[in-house]
Amino acid sequence: MNAPAILRDARERAGFSLRTLAWKAETSHSALSAYEAGRVVPTIDTFERIVAAAGFTVSISITPLVAPDAERSRELLAVLELAERFPATHEKAIEFPQFGHY
Repeated sequence: MNAPAILRDARERAGFSLRTLAWKAETSHSALSAYEAGRVVPTIDTFERIVAAAGFTVSISITPLVAPDAERSRELLAVLELAERFPATHEKAIEFPQFGHY
C-alpha cells in the first residue's frame, strides 16, 4: 500500500471527512487532498501527524529485496524468517588460543 492509499484508508476508517482530518492534523484540506491523490508527497513528520490524527500509528519495516519467483530467493527468505525467530547471543569477549604459549 502506498502513502496516498494509507492516508485515505486511515481517514476513511476513522470516519472523517477531508476537512475534519485536516483540522485535527493541523493542515489544510487542500494539502490533505493533494497527499491522498498523490500529487504531493508529505514529509515523514506530516505523514505521521496525519495518521496519528486519524487515530493510528505508523509502523515501518525493512524487508530484503529479493526476486519472489527465484527458488534461491524463496530459500533465502525462509532462512531469514527462521533467523528472526531466534535471538542472537554472543559472548562478551572472544577467546582464542595463544599459539606458542603452553
